[in-house]
Amino acid sequence: MGWGLSLGLALAVIAGIAAYGVYQTAGKDLPAHAWLADYQPPQMSRMYAADSRLMAEMALERRVFLPIDAIPKRVQEAFIAAEDQRFWSHHGVDPVGLARAVVTNLEGMGSGRRAIGASTITQQVAKNMLVGNDRTMMRKVREAILSFRLESAMSKQRILEIYLNEIFLGQQAYGVASAAMNYFNKGLDELTLSETAFLAALPKAPNNLNPTRYPDAARARRDYVLDRMVEDGAATAAEAAAAKQEPIVVRGRQRPDMLATGQYFTEEVRRDLVARFGQDQTTMGGLVVRTSMEPELQAATEEALREGLTSYDRRRGGWRGPVAKISAAATEWMPQLEATTRPPGAQPDWKLAVVLSVEGRSARVAWLERPTDGRPAQPRQGTLNFEDFSGWARPVNAQGRIGGAPRRVQDVMNVGDVVMVENQPARPAEGRTPARPERLSLRQIPKVQGAVVALDPATGRVLAMAGGYSFEQSWFNRATQAMRQPGSSFKPFVYLPALEMGIPPNQRLLDAPIEIMTPQGMWRPGNYSRNTNGMVTMRTALEKSLNLVTIRLAQEIGIDKVADAAARFGIIPNMPRVLAMSLGAGETTVLRMAAGYASFVNGGKAVAPTLIDSVQDRFGRVVWRADNRRCEGCGSAASAQPPTLVDERRQITDPIAAYQMVSLLQGVVQRGTGTRAGAGLNRPIAGKSGTTNDYMDNWFVGFTPEIVVAVWVGFDEPHSLGDGETGGGNAAPIFHDVIAAALRNSPPVPFRAPPGVSLVRVQASNGDTILEPFRPGTENAARAPIGDTGEGVAAGTAAGADSSLGGLY
Repeated sequence: MGWGLSLGLALAVIAGIAAYGVYQTAGKDLPAHAWLADYQPPQMSRMYAADSRLMAEMALERRVFLPIDAIPKRVQEAFIAAEDQRFWSHHGVDPVGLARAVVTNLEGMGSGRRAIGASTITQQVAKNMLVGNDRTMMRKVREAILSFRLESAMSKQRILEIYLNEIFLGQQAYGVASAAMNYFNKGLDELTLSETAFLAALPKAPNNLNPTRYPDAARARRDYVLDRMVEDGAATAAEAAAAKQEPIVVRGRQRPDMLATGQYFTEEVRRDLVARFGQDQTTMGGLVVRTSMEPELQAATEEALREGLTSYDRRRGGWRGPVAKISAAATEWMPQLEATTRPPGAQPDWKLAVVLSVEGRSARVAWLERPTDGRPAQPRQGTLNFEDFSGWARPVNAQGRIGGAPRRVQDVMNVGDVVMVENQPARPAEGRTPARPERLSLRQIPKVQGAVVALDPATGRVLAMAGGYSFEQSWFNRATQAMRQPGSSFKPFVYLPALEMGIPPNQRLLDAPIEIMTPQGMWRPGNYSRNTNGMVTMRTALEKSLNLVTIRLAQEIGIDKVADAAARFGIIPNMPRVLAMSLGAGETTVLRMAAGYASFVNGGKAVAPTLIDSVQDRFGRVVWRADNRRCEGCGSAASAQPPTLVDERRQITDPIAAYQMVSLLQGVVQRGTGTRAGAGLNRPIAGKSGTTNDYMDNWFVGFTPEIVVAVWVGFDEPHSLGDGETGGGNAAPIFHDVIAAALRNSPPVPFRAPPGVSLVRVQASNGDTILEPFRPGTENAARAPIGDTGEGVAAGTAAGADSSLGGLY
């Protein structure tokens, strides 16, 4: 007996030493665990429009974090019953569960059954968050040691909170809240007992318990969890029996309705967030981002831009051929058409159709209609009438030259051609407008591009932004990333310094030929019309966009003052001091132009355009806000005077000069190059067109008291839009449609004159009587005509002898 006791003690000592050695080895270099006390699981960020509709979700993992107090008690009890019945009593490792697992696994040796585990919830947190997934004994030891440490470092509630928000439950769901939505399209508080037990069954093997693929296994595991809940007193036997009778019906998560518009806006906001908060915080920080985008105006802006670009394309683009060619045989066209790739940029309502036959003045086409109930695509047929496309579908040859108008259908398409068509619904007769039957129209994606920005001049909030014809076609945002010459839309920043100097709007300026010597040779700019007008007023010069007057004025006031104005208004921060810049030969963006013009209408205050109103973190705390105005009196008692917001924006020009420029730009729309911008709107509108040399860039930038809209049209690889294609003809109609949508059903609002301005009735160039705004004391100022200095002017600092036309309009 003594010998046996000695042997037992020796073996116990050896085992203790071995255990201590394993503990020392496993415990060495264990990862730090204290950070888990403050750990927040990755959580998707959401972006909302101004009306609180969802614009986008940004996430690497689809997870919705809920604090433990927000997770229903029964959900907590279900997971504890399924995974760790003694969770509230053990200290990280459950010795009872461990012993039971050892016995069960010994009994099952040789049977081929998979060994069962005995990991507690705490051990699973340690495994998932700290030690990893290796299937080794040393990992289990390290996991157990860390579990003890976790239990001593934080509360059971905190451990359970991490577990329930971090656990993977299949269907791309991380955490119980996301799983409830992905499986049942419900919140946790809406789950039935059966659904709760099913979710609690998933941690064991989420992919092998998918009720759609493995319904029997899913039901068996759910019933097991229900029995464990009855054992724990978390459910009654009657409740469990009723729950077992319920089928497991997966309804699938129905994503919240996300806006289908504003992709350029959304991507610009995402880039801003990444620059401000970093990639990880943007995609995993659970941010709530409120933007300034007005969805209805955004949709109207995109539609106006598409219509404007399509109108130009039909006038100048020609027909660039079919999308593809396939067999039109009855047994072959369907699979071939289904395999044809849809061109990026094709609109949602457009269909890919194959030409089955060409008959006289029409073509028979067929396409595949996809039912919404999941059935296979069904063939449909229709007719394209030659009269619907004969006016614009001029064939383009291999050299890119546009041919003459087609004389027959075969000049445009042939059997087997795959083209894009749109079904135009029938239109009933209205008044004198005759009824029109349903018909098909031929469609084509324009090559020309454009951009539009609409913003609030009082705040700088960007209300709508379109960066191109289609975001699917190109992510390049031409509103913010494209640097283009503004042409004559820059001229207000030449005339503004003159107004600031006290030169009145009716000052007479010389419109006559001029020669300027430059390092590149003699520069002989000219007006767009190639004519000169002698002496004209400043107002007439801006309304008619006279290049020669603009250059002489820039010489008179000094190109440094023009560069200073361009910098103050944020148009061109470091403008070269050369006279060609006065005609808009520098480069800027559509967003900068919109912000610059906004300072005219808001009384001369600097405008910093913003797309984001506020950003909140996952706890609802505001971490960034665009509006940083001081509130004086916000902390006062209710009986005190109402608080006031203090506008601390920089004054970049005086209010009188700003209002004088507004008045001049109103004349451009009423009598000058921008008449199409305000046609039929019957409200005060101001703005300026712009067309660069060789018609490469078309602009219109304008405003009302409520909104500023900047429009650009051109090609990504700059080349001519064609002779006579001006900003007043291409960009102004787009501006018109955006303004019409923005101010629909709102009364006209006049531009407000600042205190101190003198309004004097004078006669405009067309004979109308207008109220001309003057600085006090300049109403009757007699000045010598500016620029009347002789036939030629030498200016060695002027730039660019690039054309005799001058060409900016």
